[in-house]
Amino acid sequence: MLSDIDSANNLVELFLKRADERGDKPFLGAKRSGGWHTISWAEAVEQVCLLAENLRRLGLKDGDRVCLVSENRPEWCIADLAVMAAGCITVPTYITNTERDHVHILDNSGAKAVIVSTQKLLGPLHGALQASGVAEHVIGIDDLHRQQSGSFEFHGWDRMVSGDAGAARKAVEARIAGIGRDQTACIIYTSGTGGAPRGVMQHHGAILCNVAGAAEILIEDFGLGDEERFLSFLPLSHAYEHTGGQYLPISVGAQIYYAEGLEKLASNIEETRPTIMVVVPRLFEVLRTRIMKQVQKQGGLAEKLMNTALGVGERRAEGRKKLGDGTKDFIVGRLLKPKIRQRFGGRMKAMVSGGAPLNPEVGVFFESMGLTMLQGYGQTEAGPVISCNRPAAGIKMDTVGPPMRGVEIRIAEDGEILCRGELVMHGYWRNQSETDRTIKDGWLHTGDIGHLDEKGRIVITDRKKDMIVNDKGDNIAPQKVEGMLTLQPEIGQAMVAGDKRPYIVGLLVPDAEWALEWAKENGKKFDLKTLQDDPEFRGAVRKAVDRVNQDLSVIEKVRQFAFADEGFTIENEEMTPSMKIRRHKIKARYGERLDGLYRG
Repeated sequence: MLSDIDSANNLVELFLKRADERGDKPFLGAKRSGGWHTISWAEAVEQVCLLAENLRRLGLKDGDRVCLVSENRPEWCIADLAVMAAGCITVPTYITNTERDHVHILDNSGAKAVIVSTQKLLGPLHGALQASGVAEHVIGIDDLHRQQSGSFEFHGWDRMVSGDAGAARKAVEARIAGIGRDQTACIIYTSGTGGAPRGVMQHHGAILCNVAGAAEILIEDFGLGDEERFLSFLPLSHAYEHTGGQYLPISVGAQIYYAEGLEKLASNIEETRPTIMVVVPRLFEVLRTRIMKQVQKQGGLAEKLMNTALGVGERRAEGRKKLGDGTKDFIVGRLLKPKIRQRFGGRMKAMVSGGAPLNPEVGVFFESMGLTMLQGYGQTEAGPVISCNRPAAGIKMDTVGPPMRGVEIRIAEDGEILCRGELVMHGYWRNQSETDRTIKDGWLHTGDIGHLDEKGRIVITDRKKDMIVNDKGDNIAPQKVEGMLTLQPEIGQAMVAGDKRPYIVGLLVPDAEWALEWAKENGKKFDLKTLQDDPEFRGAVRKAVDRVNQDLSVIEKVRQFAFADEGFTIENEEMTPSMKIRRHKIKARYGERLDGLYRG
């Protein structure tokens, strides 16, 4: 299986090989009309090849860019593969993009065509298409109400996946024979935590290199069966899900089921019974909080078992053993862990966290509950996965594991992590100056600070550009402090600041569920804005901050804090679609409030 990935010239070639092996077995699953429906590998091949040939008939040529604006669904995967099979380059875009975002990507990429899934998503896109004027064709997956099109034509999905499937397959095979691993497969725009998104040119070899490294971990550490199933939840326009949630399962012949959204994720997990899930840390934090609250409400034996499991798990993570831990683990393994695992479908082999740092305490929690948690590390510019924890190398939750196969790591003098290998992007689209700044002598400068431990595992300290340097020249890693704050039940979200200042301050969003309970217990009206002005409420949150400060060094302690007006969300542009906070947006909005914490 690994040799197939290593020898593949491009992603479409690997897909066709796996599809021929799997035939009529289920491939892509989605919930429609209350039930789960699947498309077989053979059906997917037909649609990919027909769509590819119809794209060529529209006049698209080798290297043309095609934007893809859709929620996670089977047609996303089919469209992505078809664009590449047509010799073109996919440009995935977030469904949360504003009209301004779409204009930037359309103009920057010069996309000749756009594939959009629904009428709702066509809304902000339509104005951008007219403003930009570069796209000539719009293909609607669902039936679209065709508005005044201007300079572009509308095409329906059904017509675009019709025709002579046999002839289309032959044409695709002939075309992809000329596509090599070094050719651009897609341009993925970074989510913009620090400014305007830049287009990362990922070549076929970068993704194949990533997939081979991840597949090796699955095969050697977990074993692969005939019914492997991934549940796709993160946006496929994010490099992490694009590679780990789409091309990894394709490479190992696994099924992909598409979650309906965050609110239905828990039930989707139980229904689809996945074996692998790729998720961001924020979601694991939410799941941990929910499980803990549910068990604590049950009280009695359930809560006692959870606390016992956490105690044993924490000692194991620290390399300490206590007399009786084996017996306790056996009891918990019989009475508690099966119930927790059942909430995750009962077949989960591994949950992989990436996209942002995972607080070690969260990882230890899931390990203690009998669920294998792997933390990966990477960035869009590297395919995107650089390293991953794996059982064979010894899972240590404060590391992101050893580099994957085909990846070289070097630590620069200033502590920056440098990366080299086939996984490194060829550059930023139409941005040579940024490319030259980021890639030097073949080494990708990740912008992350860290070191290698005694077993060659990468330990991340922080983002180089996010690092806070106080007025005395001390370096403080904000993500560490923020992660500790949000583990407190009183605090939902946090951002800390203090660059060139005498101490650290925080901007906090209280946890809504905790605030509601607090208001009930204290006879207060539940209104977050009113509560934030209440000295008693503020004092309760202060206690949470003080608990965190006990475990922080003098320079890391949060001396003062203010409340945000509302939560950090994708909608208010204070969070990326991969659920990372946008510091520059938050600082622009609350800068005066944060400055006020230093007065007097």
